Amino acid sequence: MSDGGHRPGHTEAHTMDPAINEMIDHLGQLLGETARAWRANLDRRLRPLNLSGARWLVLLHLARSPEPLMQKDLAERVGIGGPSLVALLDRMAGDGWIERRPGGGDRRSKTVHLTARARRVIPRIEETAGALRRELLAGLPQEDLRCCVRVLRRIRRSAESCQ
Repeated sequence: MSDGGHRPGHTEAHTMDPAINEMIDHLGQLLGETARAWRANLDRRLRPLNLSGARWLVLLHLARSPEPLMQKDLAERVGIGGPSLVALLDRMAGDGWIERRPGGGDRRSKTVHLTARARRVIPRIEETAGALRRELLAGLPQEDLRCCVRVLRRIRRSAESCQ
C-alpha cells in the first residue's frame, strides 16, 4: 500500500505489521466461528437432556441471575428477539422448564422463573459445560488464557459502548 500500510479504522500500533492487520481483519469472523463451534459441541452433548442451544442458554441465564429476570431482559441477555423469545418461553413453559409470573408495575410485564424440573437439570448443564470447557482449553498456558479473557472483556466493553 502506498500509505505505508495504514488503513482506516486501524490504530497506529496495528498498522506496522501486515500480519497483525490480517489477523485483525478476521477477528470478528474468528470470534463468531469459535463461539458457534463451542456452542454446537455443547448442544450435541446436551441433546440427551432434550435441550436445544436456546433452551439451555435460557436456563443458565435464569439460574445465574441473582434475581428473577423480566422477559425483555432475558431476551437481551440471550440475544433473541422479543417475539422469538416469547415463542420459546411458551414452549419451555409447556414442557415444564420455566414459569412466568407477574412482575413490575405493568400487568403485561412478566418475570421468568425456573421450575423444580429445571433446577434439577442445571447441575448437569453446568457439569457438561465445564467438562467441554476443560477439554477445549486443555494445554493452553494459563497466561494465554488470562490475556485472552482480558482482551475479550475489553473488546466487549468497547462493542457495548458503541451502541
